[in-house]
Amino acid sequence: MVGELIVGHDQVGLPGVGTFVAEMVPASFSDKGFTINPPYRRLSFSPKCLEDQLLIDLYASSNPIPRETAAAYITQFLAEMKSVLEVRKTIVLPGLGRLRATRENAIFFVPEEGLDIFPGGIGLRPVSLKSHTMQYDDPVVINVPIPIPKPEPEPEPEKEKEIPGQARNDVGQARNDVGQARNDVGQARNDAGQPVQEVKPETIEGSRSEKHFRWWIPVVATVGVVVVALAVFMILARVAPDFIDSILYTPEELRIINY
Repeated sequence: MVGELIVGHDQVGLPGVGTFVAEMVPASFSDKGFTINPPYRRLSFSPKCLEDQLLIDLYASSNPIPRETAAAYITQFLAEMKSVLEVRKTIVLPGLGRLRATRENAIFFVPEEGLDIFPGGIGLRPVSLKSHTMQYDDPVVINVPIPIPKPEPEPEPEKEKEIPGQARNDVGQARNDVGQARNDVGQARNDAGQPVQEVKPETIEGSRSEKHFRWWIPVVATVGVVVVALAVFMILARVAPDFIDSILYTPEELRIINY
């Protein structure tokens, strides 16, 4: 009767003895994570009388007798069973397991191996991931075209350097143009009745070179002044350090530094 009731109920009480308790255990892993165990219901026993009506009601309905008569019979039977358990320490409940008692007569339950009180788990078996391999009907082929490297462009040929002789020719042509320009100016002055003064090419080239190199004179002068000032500062720093400190710091800062 306990095995029949525990399938549909979480608690089935034995009046005067204790209560069978069924609880759900979720799926779990074992064998270092390579085996999946299905969920199941675990049956245990509590010495507390949490429920004591189901067994009496089932016995009264199965043997058409009044409920009071069934309660008296069940209570007397379980009292005798508890006395036997305290003496023998073990009582077998067919289909469930064993009720056992310690030396101090604390009652506990050992379920039968392979006990199944979970109708929803019919057909569920442990699954081993070691032997489980995925099967494919057809192999999958992935076609990836092989990339063809593009040829690198050839470097462009360097431009030919100008021939120095051509440069000299250009300079000569420029001088001829200048001479022609002077002749034109002289001709214009003659036309106006003014005397013509001849300008020598060496004088023109000298004035050009003087203007061309005149820019570096301020740079050299500035660098010279900086070098002289730095030398004077270094000499004063060695000869008169107090004078240098009076220039760099205020009297308040000097008192803080000296302190």
